[in-house]
Amino acid sequence: MNKIKKGDIVGRKSYGKDIIFVVKNIIESKTGKIAILKGLTQRIEADSNIEDLELIEKKKLKEHIRKFDNVLEKKIEKSKIYNEDINYKIGLLTKNKRTQEKIITGKILHLDGDRKYSEKSYRYYKKLGLNAIVKNIPEYRQPRVVHHLLEIYNPDILVITGHDGMIKRGTGYHDIYNYRNSRHFINTVKEARRYDKENDKSLVIFAGACQSYFEAIISAGANFASSPARILIDFLDPLIVAEKVAFTEKYKYITIDDIAKELRDGKKGVNGIGANGKMTKE
Repeated sequence: MNKIKKGDIVGRKSYGKDIIFVVKNIIESKTGKIAILKGLTQRIEADSNIEDLELIEKKKLKEHIRKFDNVLEKKIEKSKIYNEDINYKIGLLTKNKRTQEKIITGKILHLDGDRKYSEKSYRYYKKLGLNAIVKNIPEYRQPRVVHHLLEIYNPDILVITGHDGMIKRGTGYHDIYNYRNSRHFINTVKEARRYDKENDKSLVIFAGACQSYFEAIISAGANFASSPARILIDFLDPLIVAEKVAFTEKYKYITIDDIAKELRDGKKGVNGIGANGKMTKE
């Protein structure tokens, strides 16, 4: 008897358990019980017949989490070295000018539909010394609260992410209802641009998650979005985009070519129109 329940860590047998999921909810359907799933280390949401699910062994789960945390720590160390080098070079220029200028990186507001990802994202930003506010907001609520949060925190960079996924793979690429959360990301971007217009701001926006409706998110006003090739994106991809914008001087224009090599799948996972950096000196 299958005893899969909400909160269990599972894999889909028909997919060779290639992705590890958390059971978000279980609903009744005409064909039986359906589990709503969210990726443990991938920004993907999916559903599955409960009979196709199998619990992940504790040993395998621990190893999976250990590898994920190791990748995160290595990326943090790599970014710290890179960003310290940038600040060192700026410091030399400042010293040569015989002035004392304060370096201020761009302020980040990050809305994430996943609580654990929110916590890991905050840790990432903090270890890099970035000024970031991270809020765990379910995807469907993000459009309702973003305008108010922007008024409160007045950021330079907005990250809108969580979980997403195509309901029917390989078809319906331009059907908004074939995406689990893309419409929420799109509406959140539109609300953020309304705030921009009202306050004469120029936010740099990243929006999207795994398999998101890239073209529609960009059309709504995002500078960078996922996922052009409708593939899974890495947990770190949105953070890397925000980090690069925050650490780039405001007179420099960043394109996806400046970021792609840092992303797991490059332009297949994330693309966009680019933006000016948000780092300033006082």
